[in-house]
Amino acid sequence: MKVLSPPSSNLVLFSRVKSTSEGRLLHRAKAQVTLPPSVEETEPLQKLYDLLEAKGFQTRLEGLAFLLELCQTRPQLISTNIVQIFDYVVLRISDSHKRVKQKALDVLAEIIGILENALSPVIIHLVEGITNNLNSKDPGVHSAAVKALEESISHLDKVSLMKEFGHRWSQLSGQALLDVTERITVLVEWVYPRSPEVVQRYALPVLWSFLGNKALPVRSANVRTVVTKLASALYKVMGTKLRKCAASQPPHVRDNLSSILGW
Repeated sequence: MKVLSPPSSNLVLFSRVKSTSEGRLLHRAKAQVTLPPSVEETEPLQKLYDLLEAKGFQTRLEGLAFLLELCQTRPQLISTNIVQIFDYVVLRISDSHKRVKQKALDVLAEIIGILENALSPVIIHLVEGITNNLNSKDPGVHSAAVKALEESISHLDKVSLMKEFGHRWSQLSGQALLDVTERITVLVEWVYPRSPEVVQRYALPVLWSFLGNKALPVRSANVRTVVTKLASALYKVMGTKLRKCAASQPPHVRDNLSSILGW
């Protein structure tokens, strides 16, 4: 049995306040106090860790079900310890057993809706874990990864997501490349009015890479459709500024953009 590392003695108390932008409940730091770890905290966490790292796959499945139960009944406990907990979750998202991997993604999709912005400290590993499964040949695993991706867009910070999608994009291939590009397109309309520089830094390079058409990492009939949607979304929010940005691109990139948008 792995000994549970004591949680930090500095526990942050949170108040729940309503976001003025999306009407969602966010956690905001209220006060910081020093409290000793209690048995009520350490026992369920130790049980969770033991289940999630068990050798038997059925026991690991039980651990994922227990994680969901704790998120539903004790969300503050999970939120406070999310960094350490997610170290175990990441292992199950990449589990060698397909049933465990799919269950982990299914549970992740559910807890994203429960914990929302409390997942911000682990958003890098969260996005990585999801996108690593988008090329799975197992229909159940791929479907679960897509569901988790959709829940991320619905409940997590969209500016942070665009940044992480932009970072991950260059490391993806195949269907994962298209899946993430489609989600970047969805985010463009929301992010640009709030952080135009983020769109220009993370979404525009994706468009230029596709339009460069230099040995695209994926070749399918869906590529042009995905690229056209991204270009149209960018033109909708940027207008003539997209033309100005395109002016610094090679001639064949500008020509491809003009062909797609009918300029």
